Amino acid sequence: MIIQDYIQANKSRFLEEWASLIRIPSVSCQPEHKDDMLRCAEQWKKLLLAAGCHKAEIMPSNGNPFVYGEYNIGASKTVFVYAHYDVMPVEPLEQWFSNPWEPEIRDGRLYARGADDDKGQAMIQVKAFEYLVSENLMNCNVKFIFEGEEEIGSPSLEAFIKEHKDLLHCDIILVSDTSMIGKDTPSITTGLRGLAYWEIEVDGPNRDLHSGHFGGAVKNPLNALCEMLAQVVDKNGRITIPNFYDDVLPIPQAEREMIAQIPFSEDKYKAAIDVDSLFGEEGYSTLERNSCRPSFDVCGIWGGYIGEGSKTVLPSKAFAKVSCRLVSNQDHKKISVAFADYMQSIAPVGVRVKVTPMHGGQGYVCPIDIPEYKAAEKGFEIAFGKRPLAARRGGSIPIISDFERVLGVKTILMGFGLEANAIHSPNESMDLEVWEKGIIAVTEFYKHL
Repeated sequence: MIIQDYIQANKSRFLEEWASLIRIPSVSCQPEHKDDMLRCAEQWKKLLLAAGCHKAEIMPSNGNPFVYGEYNIGASKTVFVYAHYDVMPVEPLEQWFSNPWEPEIRDGRLYARGADDDKGQAMIQVKAFEYLVSENLMNCNVKFIFEGEEEIGSPSLEAFIKEHKDLLHCDIILVSDTSMIGKDTPSITTGLRGLAYWEIEVDGPNRDLHSGHFGGAVKNPLNALCEMLAQVVDKNGRITIPNFYDDVLPIPQAEREMIAQIPFSEDKYKAAIDVDSLFGEEGYSTLERNSCRPSFDVCGIWGGYIGEGSKTVLPSKAFAKVSCRLVSNQDHKKISVAFADYMQSIAPVGVRVKVTPMHGGQGYVCPIDIPEYKAAEKGFEIAFGKRPLAARRGGSIPIISDFERVLGVKTILMGFGLEANAIHSPNESMDLEVWEKGIIAVTEFYKHL
């Protein structure tokens, strides 16, 4: 039976199994869902065994459990499939048009929390695997690891893969947790930016002061913080941290030409986010800036009186949360230290500055000339009817670089999300046509591996 017929013959069952996962509110950041995390892991174990795994088990960690599945036919090549079963909170609940924990199909889309990220995309992987096993077409060993902490930064994952390095030995890692450029413009994510994140605290006087009695005589911590942050990016969009660009590699000309082929309208881009103009590093296009070049952003800033009405105070403290998106060759730990040192060096007299690193991760680039990438490219081409573009994305998935560092293998990012899927937001959804094509694409990946 060909894959298209298999999907149609089993579609009702596929949807019900997908729904069985969605109905479990596996929100990793909310302690009240601790039991739901185990329930969801157990359901995935059941589904992996039903799909054809020779064994599946729940494996403990320092946090939520991992689900491990294995299909071993003694082949020379092993594919390791990674996914996550935890999801984001559903709040604000009043903005959902249907129950986020009960999937609803409307206008060719399945709406629910986790419809895309990552229960829907993980199901693409499992159903492609099921088909190949059922038709005796699987040509390699397959290992599955589904974790329950991706949405909180995967705090247990690195220790887990180090502890089980031999168990997880493989030739390539396959992940469906990214997106395509568009429904009619398939793409494979070939790069992700790294991340460094800090909280800054600026201390001044020992208490909030009357701005009339002390204004103009005492350095205002909130003013000082704003002055410091304003220096981090210059008028040309360049980050001013000393030695920040030392490890930044130029974008290869071939890749710049490929980026230029991506359908993109700056006018539509501006209209979608309601801004009049764009800003970024001089000498680069918008798509290059938000995927291949580093950036700095103030994510939040606060201090003093922010309640209703007015209160004329000079605040004793000021705070900010800031982040850098980094490119693949930059070391987030090195950048973290450099930023903290820079903040101290530009701190004005009269205040004390404390910079606390929050979290970070390395960027990642996948070469497009390896056989596994070529197999993924062929899978997309067969499923979507056109060759996929290779595209770096601006977000960060630090675990991908962890995999490469610990296991020594590359990751292929066969993602099938769309911007319209609204992951992490109310009314998250998955386009069912794309979902089915995703199953076909992954099936063809294995066939061409």
